[in-house]
Amino acid sequence: MVVATLAAISCGCAGKNGVRSTTVVPQTQKPVAKEASREELLDRYNQFARSIKTLNATVELKPIAGSRYSGVIDEYHEVKAFLLAARPADIRMIGQAPVIGTTVFDMVSNGETFEVSIPSKHKFLVGPVAAERNSSKPIENLRPQHLLDALLWPEIRKEEASYLREFNDENARYYVLTVLRGGYQTEVLREIWFDRADLQVTRLQTFGPKGILLSDVHFSGWQAVESPGGQNAQSTPVNGTLSFPRTIRIDRPHDDYQLNLQVTKISLNEEVPADRFKLEQPAGSELVHVGDATENKQP
Repeated sequence: MVVATLAAISCGCAGKNGVRSTTVVPQTQKPVAKEASREELLDRYNQFARSIKTLNATVELKPIAGSRYSGVIDEYHEVKAFLLAARPADIRMIGQAPVIGTTVFDMVSNGETFEVSIPSKHKFLVGPVAAERNSSKPIENLRPQHLLDALLWPEIRKEEASYLREFNDENARYYVLTVLRGGYQTEVLREIWFDRADLQVTRLQTFGPKGILLSDVHFSGWQAVESPGGQNAQSTPVNGTLSFPRTIRIDRPHDDYQLNLQVTKISLNEEVPADRFKLEQPAGSELVHVGDATENKQP
């Protein structure tokens, strides 16, 4: 009986009520796991980081604030946003309400300080980028530099130690490049996930002291971007081709919010005048200093 039962299972004789089902993946859809060394992946990452100097994009932006841990999850309507970014640390994002096109927010950062204008609340927020004091309302923790870290990647320096490992699941195979933070105590600084089907970066995790996960960014839909022309165009990769992901999801677990970006239009490495990153306080708005113990306010 045991032999007959095993034979029936192995042959699939139990029919649709059996314990096994088989799916045959067509040959044309079978992914091939590419091989790459740690040095090759470091070079691939750094080539992308070095090649993008400026970014000008239009995106569909959908924020999600809160989580099961906070007890409340707020999903906001999609807004149309205009993004400008330039190395080393300038970024500006303007969000507009759909259909009517009124400005929902306007925010800038230069890497040291940030400014956020919220016309509907007649408020103008300013503060240091390094401020760690979070708002009780997660959506108010959104900072422009959080997008900068996801869009303009920092280059991995030669003195930064790194190691490589594999990670496999039922859907894909990955290389995970771990970059360490040096100093008295060695800690993980960054983990970069490469999909071995095409060696594109699909995930970028950034860690703070004591292993805190600051940012978890997912990338997909990589597409080629036409290289800018003219004498004002800046450098492009050696192979002359630039690619950029069209779908980006930014998770900030300790800031308790998530951003979903769908890139609808993008240009890279065009000159951006410095005054495009200037944001003046609107007349009649309330000035709020974020990060102060009492959040001092001035008229």
